[in-house]
Amino acid sequence: GFLCLRSAHAALFLAGIVILGVVHHTLTVKGSHLASHNALTESKAWGRVWALFFIELCSAFTAEQATYNHVKLHHGYTNIIGLGDSSTWKLPFLNRYVYMFLAPLAVPVITPLVALDLLRSVKLKTALRTVCFMFLGLYSHYWILLHVSGFQSAWSALLCMLVTRSLLAHPYIHVNIFQHIGLPMFAADRKPTRIRLMSLGVLNLPRNALLDWSFGHSLISCHVEHHLFPSLSDNMCLKIKPIVSQYLREKQLPYNEDSYMSRLRLFLQKYEELMVHAPPITELVGIQ
Repeated sequence: GFLCLRSAHAALFLAGIVILGVVHHTLTVKGSHLASHNALTESKAWGRVWALFFIELCSAFTAEQATYNHVKLHHGYTNIIGLGDSSTWKLPFLNRYVYMFLAPLAVPVITPLVALDLLRSVKLKTALRTVCFMFLGLYSHYWILLHVSGFQSAWSALLCMLVTRSLLAHPYIHVNIFQHIGLPMFAADRKPTRIRLMSLGVLNLPRNALLDWSFGHSLISCHVEHHLFPSLSDNMCLKIKPIVSQYLREKQLPYNEDSYMSRLRLFLQKYEELMVHAPPITELVGIQ
């Protein structure tokens, strides 16, 4: 991708943008998500290394907060109001079209800013490590664009970073809200049993080659399976999918599935109900 950006031919240059955009989201979404669950390796030590690499260096976020808010809160309290209800993705002051189609472009800028704000609640040693890794990741991307891809100015390199890092930001935000918001939600003192909670509050999207590659099966077509068995790898989630769906249906439990376009239409039609008149933000959910 970096080498393609050296080309004066528009097709090759655009190919470089697409390659870097897909690779960036594979590292920052798929890699970070699996690393937060220690689903990349059986070794806890190596799992920690991968979490720092994917979450802090590649994603410019804080590993501790991402893991706590995603694994402990979102998975521990899926669709429990005020805890794991995906409320961080609701911005009621934005209208539906700005939120769904324009706001995602700001994700690459907002992410490190949110991370820096969260560092106020961690130890100084951890904060310094996170800042160093975030700076190293961002500066490495910038340096390669200047010295390998041949960009002539800082602004052109920064613009390229923004474009590639926001290439799949729209489906990233959409997937985060499509798979939980709009499904049954519960108060903390009146939640059902765990398997029923996951069955009711989680939804699978159809398989999609681009999103399967860059986001992973556990975030797209096997999200129900992932919430039931969060430490399994993407490959294993895909393998157990027929077993899980059969079991839930035999027990007369919901196995929620819907298409991307169907969910998009639903959120555009019921944006006020689902995203504005909704429980307020109480905790950062993190990586969905």
